[in-house]
Amino acid sequence: MTATIPGPTTVRGSVAPHLDLALQAAESPDALLAYACSGLADNDPVFSARRLHAGGRGRWLVGGAVTLFVVAAVIEPLAVGVATSTLITLIYAAALVHRFMLMRWAILDNATIFVSDDEARSLRDADLPVYTVLVPAYREPEVVAEVVRAMQGLEYPSDKLDVLLLLEADDAETIAAAEKACDGTSIRIVRVPPAEPRTKPKACNYGVGLALGEYVTIYDAEDRPEPLQLRRAVIAFRQSPDNVACLQAQLSYHNADQNLLTRWFTCEYDTWFRWLLPGLVASGAPIPLGGTSNHIRRDVLESVGCWDAYNVTEDADLGVRLARKGWAVAILGSVTFEEANSDAINWVKQRSRWYKGYLQTFLVHMRHPRQLVRELGWKSTLGFVLFVAGTPTLALFNPLFWLLTALWWVAQPSAIAAMFPAPLYHIAMFCWVVGGFGLLYAGVANARASGKPRLITAALVMPAYWALMSLAAMKALVQLIWQPYYWEKTTHGLATTSAQSVTAISPSAPALIDLTDRTVDLSVAYEAAP
Repeated sequence: MTATIPGPTTVRGSVAPHLDLALQAAESPDALLAYACSGLADNDPVFSARRLHAGGRGRWLVGGAVTLFVVAAVIEPLAVGVATSTLITLIYAAALVHRFMLMRWAILDNATIFVSDDEARSLRDADLPVYTVLVPAYREPEVVAEVVRAMQGLEYPSDKLDVLLLLEADDAETIAAAEKACDGTSIRIVRVPPAEPRTKPKACNYGVGLALGEYVTIYDAEDRPEPLQLRRAVIAFRQSPDNVACLQAQLSYHNADQNLLTRWFTCEYDTWFRWLLPGLVASGAPIPLGGTSNHIRRDVLESVGCWDAYNVTEDADLGVRLARKGWAVAILGSVTFEEANSDAINWVKQRSRWYKGYLQTFLVHMRHPRQLVRELGWKSTLGFVLFVAGTPTLALFNPLFWLLTALWWVAQPSAIAAMFPAPLYHIAMFCWVVGGFGLLYAGVANARASGKPRLITAALVMPAYWALMSLAAMKALVQLIWQPYYWEKTTHGLATTSAQSVTAISPSAPALIDLTDRTVDLSVAYEAAP
């Protein structure tokens, strides 16, 4: 399917005349579907993941590289071993130090935007813009009723709230559940025509063409946003610099205490959204968005081509693309509660998709490194590489280091000693001892800073969680080669607790202010923004 809609254009830091998707949807539904499936890939292919594996070339390149490595290792095993261990250790150390720096920057310069309850409610209903909420769901009839209740619980005037429930047209069971749950509400059920690729971003692209709002956000079917989130976002946008195109709300889990896996997942997410992403904002690096609760100016979203339907972490890719076009992303101090994966197999499926998408995003944006540096600058480009590529890479490298350590403890083979000359050995020991302890300490500290000291025990045994991450990363690497666009479906509805029983944390509460106990001056919050 080829998109016939003209491609959007942008100028750095502003919005050029852009595609009116709503008009196109009214005039030609087929054109809207074509754009949803391959608009970015056809109109701006350098930013799409569709070309990564054309004609199996990627498999041949990987196969050739592996063959070359094996041949070199047979001819010069020691030289190849030292070179490989040096490269891997230096990459690992750089990514690890970068994460510690992000946490430090977030604590010293927390740029998260907090809007109080009173301020959020101060806007008259007549002064609020129309706000579109996209809720993509596929084969999830068991959670539809709950997400409808969550959308009705948003404190936003019903005549200004445009909620689109995006369902695949051949998903009869979910459609039936949605029709029952939405009866008597203003929620629109959108049947997305079946077409490849079958991905969440394709559905969201289709939804944007039917949207009515000035702002657009996405909630997953299991999401429970705090009621004032949309109002907070409107105020934050209005008080922010003109180059702020997107606000990423914080995510956490309502079933954190279900089992050890959900406790680990919650520790990780709290660190991610309260320290790592704010650290990226403070450093001026691109922000890989979360898959939900990112609030975006619709005009900017359309001007950059919406989401890439061929990237399985379309959110992370959009955050990088916004930065390359001159737009900034900020973190909004408002929590959306999700359902943490409580089943290990289901968790690995979900995490492997995330890692695969991060690798896709890295490969897409590194197609033309010089252009990337011109658009982002060296500092932001380095931050992009260390964070987006580093996230799955650290998980991939861990088993190798664990294996080498175990072999050394058991047999002390001379080959391992030869692979790690003295300087390299000390760097590797720093990663293992200081890095490992630092990450455990960060997990404990964030559990306390997030107001969840009950998670400290889980934070102390996180290395077992890292093993699951490594399994997911290896699966992601295999799928990147053989199933690059396959969307690993996450099963929801496994929680034993209800999201309705969770009390949303007020953005002014200390639990959301990390270790600094101070809010941010909106006039200076984005000095480091690209």
